[in-house]
Amino acid sequence: MPIIRPYRPSDRAAMYEICLKTADAGEDATGILSDDSLWGDLFAVPYVERHPDLAWIVEADDGRAIGYIVATEDTDAFYTWFRDEWWPAFHARYPRPAEARTREERMIEYGYTRGPGADQNTAAYPAHLHIDLLPETQGQGLGRRLIETLFAELERRGVPGLHLGMDPDNTGAAAFYERLGMVELPTAPGGKSYGVAFG
Repeated sequence: MPIIRPYRPSDRAAMYEICLKTADAGEDATGILSDDSLWGDLFAVPYVERHPDLAWIVEADDGRAIGYIVATEDTDAFYTWFRDEWWPAFHARYPRPAEARTREERMIEYGYTRGPGADQNTAAYPAHLHIDLLPETQGQGLGRRLIETLFAELERRGVPGLHLGMDPDNTGAAAFYERLGMVELPTAPGGKSYGVAFG
């Protein structure tokens, strides 16, 4: 039976792999972009660099990392750090597009536009998360256990609420969040967001 444990620095490569294998609305995104690492550079690894204490791994019986949850308790502070400290190291690798037309260019532009105020839901729901599980883990209640582990820690810290953004094409994830009692929040066109208040 897989276990849930805290993140370790040795899991970093697995974060990239899991993120990539689930990035296309829950499906494998290998080869969709010119650089497969972009998914993890945006949506997984910065979180464990900034908040290793808010990251948990699903570990298989054979010791492989096969899922994770990562989070920040303060989205605006995280995006300030992302803008000022994380993303500048990637400017040469991912030059800012003059006009973001393709999926890859829109993702790169997303990296350049992170900062405080980038998300409209942070006042009431300051925390946010990313959760990714390889197909072999799904249907075993592991996603719910990851979410419950994170929520308990955020409540312990006195965080008032959490939001998340997702690909609207990932209908399975939307149903999962709704089963957990999360409510749909306002979001920019082309996106979908959910939130939950604690306490």
